[in-house]
Order: sequence, then C-alpha cells, then structure tokens
Amino acid sequence: MTTTIYGIKACETMKKARSWLEAHGVDYAFHDYKAAGIERKKLEGWVKKVGWEKLLNRAGTTFRKLPDADKEGLDEAKAIGLMLEKPSMIKRPVLETGRDLLVGFKPEDYAAKFA
Repeated sequence: MTTTIYGIKACETMKKARSWLEAHGVDYAFHDYKAAGIERKKLEGWVKKVGWEKLLNRAGTTFRKLPDADKEGLDEAKAIGLMLEKPSMIKRPVLETGRDLLVGFKPEDYAAKFA
C-alpha cells in the first residue's frame, strides 16, 4: 500500500501528522502542494470521495483574504478552481492510502487506519 501525505511543509498540523506517521513506522511520500501544485484530476478525485466542502479550508488565512466576490456563490466548480489557483486553500493534511482518503489530522483516525 502506497501512502502519500499532501500538504504544506511549514504547516504545524502537517508536522504533527508526519511525526505521527514516523513514530508509528508508516512509510509515506510527501507532496508539498504549495511548492509542486496539485493536478486537477487528483483534486477532482478527492472531491468525488469526500466533497469539496471538506477539502476547502475556509478557516485559513488564504481563504479569509479572498475578495467577497470569490467567496460568494461557492459550488464545486468554483471551489476546485480556487484550490487549483491557491493550493494553500486545500485543507491539510490529505492522506491518501490506495483507496482511502483522510482529510485533516486526528491521531485516532490515523491509528484506526494503520492499526
């Protein structure tokens, strides 16, 4: 099973998630979507699995700084466009383990997945 964690290197939540994986001996690849971007097809696949509402980080600074016009009338297409344009608006981490996808970091969710 290939495990990839997607996020931003400097994010504190990412650091916690990566530390958890390392402490529990989980091999993983790291994809920094702020530096390397994210493919539309990948993002659309995530949206199909968990919904754009779960992926879009509305609490983050990047989203909060958007003009009101960009925040209004949000739907799947608009949210995907925003996340592609500014990947830091994608909630993090996104952990992909073959068929499963975990969004955000909760130690109990990781423990259930890798137990």
